[in-house]
Amino acid sequence: MDFLVIDVETANPDLGSICQVGVAVFEQGRFSESWSSLINPNDYFDDFNVSVHGISKAMVSSAPGWPEIHDRIKTNYSNQIVASHTPFDRTAIRRACEKNGTDPFECQWLDTARVVRRTWSEFSKSGYGLANLSKHFGLTFKHHDAEEDARVAGEILLLAIQTSGKSAPEWCTQSLKSLSTARSYTTLEANPEGSLFGNVVVFTGSLSIPRQEAAKLAAFAGCEVGAGVTKHTTLLVVGDQDIIALGGADKSSKHRKAEDLMAKGQAIRIIGESDFERLING
Repeated sequence: MDFLVIDVETANPDLGSICQVGVAVFEQGRFSESWSSLINPNDYFDDFNVSVHGISKAMVSSAPGWPEIHDRIKTNYSNQIVASHTPFDRTAIRRACEKNGTDPFECQWLDTARVVRRTWSEFSKSGYGLANLSKHFGLTFKHHDAEEDARVAGEILLLAIQTSGKSAPEWCTQSLKSLSTARSYTTLEANPEGSLFGNVVVFTGSLSIPRQEAAKLAAFAGCEVGAGVTKHTTLLVVGDQDIIALGGADKSSKHRKAEDLMAKGQAIRIIGESDFERLING
């Protein structure tokens, strides 16, 4: 096996609420097989998440839980190169393992978004989302279906391997190296080497740390920090207590605006504060 790609969908802004997983396997430089499974996260389903991926609570009522699916992944794919497009899916898997008391399977993670940024200069700062890349390279897929997202991310990784001449194992090392020459940057200037570079983040709700400290962490991770949700926002970080209350409480004005923009096609991801910290520390 050259590598496999994993993608997940979640029931709500908590990254650990995985309700679908998709796996695509690539062998000898080509797509080999793929599979997906619905998962019962034993959590609430946010209406907006359902509108994005089409998976409802009723659909997963008899689906297996995360421990069963994780055991299948661990049994068949441990000690392999496992790719995901951006760190979000990797962090979601780690979060689901924490929630369910399972030890994460051993593997070598590869971020395909970082590979893309280093292979094609036109995507070094932005435009490296799956939808845009698929359109650019003429690839067709059903976005926000975990199996389809995993397959197309793997196809893009294959194109990067062919273009760069670097194998998947070589990219595991190369993608961690500096993209540009070292330089200093101001406290709130986006770090170009951060794993979340290219994102514009906005914070809402009650955070566990002062907003200024959260902004510094975001900048170190590569994000530009915005005061309000705009057409440029790509990431909304919600205080954990607000995330917990979302099952029945009103959402903040920033949260509602983000969902309105998402409904119009803007690519925004909404996550909790602790999940954001996991992304930065991952």
